[in-house]
Amino acid sequence: MSNIGGKTIILKEKVTVSPEGRTVVIKGPLGEIKLSLPESLESEIKGKELKVKISKENKESKVLQATFSRLITNAMAGVSNGFEKTLEIVGTGFRGQMEGETLVLFVGFSHPVKFQPPAGVKISLQENKIKISGVDKQKVGMVADKIRRLKKPDPYKGKGIRYSGEKLRLKPGKIAAKAISTGGK
Repeated sequence: MSNIGGKTIILKEKVTVSPEGRTVVIKGPLGEIKLSLPESLESEIKGKELKVKISKENKESKVLQATFSRLITNAMAGVSNGFEKTLEIVGTGFRGQMEGETLVLFVGFSHPVKFQPPAGVKISLQENKIKISGVDKQKVGMVADKIRRLKKPDPYKGKGIRYSGEKLRLKPGKIAAKAISTGGK
C-alpha cells in the first residue's frame, strides 16, 4: 500500500486552511469547505505545509489518513479553481432549458422533468450541453450522476443524457443480431 496519507500537503497561495478541533476549514476565492476528521485523525500546520496525522492507531486509521489527505487536497483545488462536469443531451426532440436555477429537461417522457441543483452547485445549459460546476468535487459528481440517471443512454440508439466524451457500445437490433447468428442468410 502506498503512503499517500503520510505525505505533507503543500498549501496554495490563495487558499487558507485552518484546523478548528476536528474540523478543517478550507477557504479560497471561490468559497469555503468544511471537513470533519474522524476521531483517529488530527491535522497539523507548519508554515506552508499541512499534515494529517494518526492520533489513535487502529485498523482503519491508515486508510482514513490517506482518504482525508486526498479530500483536503481536492477541497483546496475546488476553492481555488473549482470543478466542472459536462453532460450532453442526445436524441431527436430531446432538449433542455433553464428556468432560473432549475434545469427543465424534455427527454421523451409525457411531462418535462425539473431538476433543482443543491446549494453550492451551478448548472448552465448551452446547445444541449449541460455544464455542472461547483467547489465540492463530490457534489458536482453526484449532481452529474443524478441528471444522467434521469434518462440514461439507450443501448440500441444511443439516445439519452451522457457524459461529454463518453463512448457507448451500441447493441445490434433484433434483425442485425439474427443476420449475424445465421451468417447473413
